[in-house]
Amino acid sequence: MKRLLPLLASAAAFVALPAAAQSVAIINARLVIGDGSAPIDHGTVLIRDGKVVAAGAQVAVPQGVQTVDAGGHYVTPGIVAGFTRLGIVEVDGVDATNDSGAATSPFHASIDVAPAVNPRTSAVILNRAEGITRAIVAPDNRGSIFAGQGAVIDLGADADAVTRPRAFQFMEYGEDGAGAAGGSRPAAIAAFRNALAQAKLYARNPAGYSDQGKDALLTRADAEALQPVIGGKVPLLIHVERASDILVLLDIKREMPALKLVFVGVSEGWMVASQLAAARVPVIASALSDLPASFEKLAATQSNVGRMKMAGVLVALGMIGDNDAQQARYEKQYAGNLVALTRMPGATGLDWNAAFAAISSAPAEAIGMGGEIGSLRPGRRGDVVIWSNDPLELDAAALGVWIDGVKQPLDTRQRMLRDRYMQPQEGSLPKAYQH
Repeated sequence: MKRLLPLLASAAAFVALPAAAQSVAIINARLVIGDGSAPIDHGTVLIRDGKVVAAGAQVAVPQGVQTVDAGGHYVTPGIVAGFTRLGIVEVDGVDATNDSGAATSPFHASIDVAPAVNPRTSAVILNRAEGITRAIVAPDNRGSIFAGQGAVIDLGADADAVTRPRAFQFMEYGEDGAGAAGGSRPAAIAAFRNALAQAKLYARNPAGYSDQGKDALLTRADAEALQPVIGGKVPLLIHVERASDILVLLDIKREMPALKLVFVGVSEGWMVASQLAAARVPVIASALSDLPASFEKLAATQSNVGRMKMAGVLVALGMIGDNDAQQARYEKQYAGNLVALTRMPGATGLDWNAAFAAISSAPAEAIGMGGEIGSLRPGRRGDVVIWSNDPLELDAAALGVWIDGVKQPLDTRQRMLRDRYMQPQEGSLPKAYQH
């Protein structure tokens, strides 16, 4: 029990509720709105009741409002992690801590990750300290092309993490979708078309829909969960990498224009960038997928994101191509790498403003929440970060983080352990027993 006391004391630092949202003005900032526009020197962002009221160079600060001097440092909207499994996985290899998928469940499209989100997971705390304020959280498919309903969460230090439950449906196509559907892409497309047809039957007569349980091609619960998809009320995120697969899905989009498709991964998107732009389908891309790691990524290139952006595609960055989809903090580095590509002969990257938008306003817009998060435009949630220097540089640190206008703690277990063992000498008790 004695050994547990220091750990419990450390954990208590992460469960304390933050103060209520207050009015605050952050002044003297190198202000980044997050919408792709250039930074504004000597800028101010004003937050009242958890929302951005104004942001720019000529913002008057009302009397009595708390003022924070940014000292000329970068001040940006909080980073929106484009595709993660934050809050639903603690340790990937430990099934008891992994709620991303259910291999033997009869339910697929109806699986809702929101009840599983745990704001106390170490990954949430660590990414918050790195300036990540919101995350798009997707389930993993197991036994079906449909993985289920994803959520948008905040990374605040409180128990209410879910910003929008059932924010989208997630589906696998390509190699993974083919495997889940029985072994081929035609089988996956047949399963997709059949599911949409069954969902439309359910919509016409919910009471008369025949549900055969685990033996059904689409259970009643799954048919009901697909209603917002066929009605165009929520996006359908589809993992797709190969250019020819993208074109197949765009054909389905033309047949069913109500579908709000968002493509995830998209390693070969540059080959069909003009078609993506014409169809107005946003993408949440893996930033630096540049190796033929599979047969559906043979044409992968680091210039993929830049070429799609040049063609007019709305491009955000996500983590689906990473082995660890909980490390959303890497997105800052990826965005910075895309800026560096602009200095390499023959490569196509993003300018700084577009690169930061790819991890702020672009993922918010892709998921249909651009009017709520992802930028410092008036009316958006008060998610703000003060940085030590350029946030796309490797050595940048978050000096202050606000979520919904609430100042957040930045302590992590890693930092606390570092500080504990920085000095090697022992006290009256070994360091493992000290608070």
